[in-house]
Amino acid sequence: MHKARCGWVVCALLVMVAALTGCDRISGSADSGEGRLGESEQVTPTRTAGFGAQFLGVDECSSFGRTSFTEVPCTSERAAARVVARHDGKQSEGPACPATTDFVLHISEQKPSADEDGDGAVPQGYACMRNLQKPHPGDPGGGGGPRTIVGDCVYSAGEGEVRETACDGKGEKSPEYKVASAVEKRADCPASTVLYVQLGGPKPVGCARPL
Repeated sequence: MHKARCGWVVCALLVMVAALTGCDRISGSADSGEGRLGESEQVTPTRTAGFGAQFLGVDECSSFGRTSFTEVPCTSERAAARVVARHDGKQSEGPACPATTDFVLHISEQKPSADEDGDGAVPQGYACMRNLQKPHPGDPGGGGGPRTIVGDCVYSAGEGEVRETACDGKGEKSPEYKVASAVEKRADCPASTVLYVQLGGPKPVGCARPL
């Protein structure tokens, strides 16, 4: 992965391009409910001096375009998304993002050879982002976000897989099932359940019914 040499320019991975396209790439097994992340896009967020001690800290905002994310004041006309949670390390080893997160930025570690502006290094981490304006693909039924939650809809993607789509039918694919509830184990799902979806958290099993 390419790393820029100037301070506070870091490499990042945008997990769930749903925030930009309105389509979700989460996939899972219709039989086992095991989910996995779909395609990701490499972006390069940048930062100028004068902001907080942490790059994209909680409640800070970013602009975004097709190739870059830049930390900007939340009052700026360029502000497009706010950080709702921020953690160091890898997402796979850290806390889950809030349920209604719209997309996640994975930030690569940056160790500048010279600290000219006093900002210091940027540790590896991830920022859970929420769009400042609609659409919110992370909302229940929104058809996106890094997590599948109660109220989301999915469709059959073939070979025992399902993928999330908007419940209102405005996505690329029509919804076929809806996650109606979350339980600790499959046996607790109601009789109307035809699909089990892995949600994570204290109630990791999603009980989906046909639409």
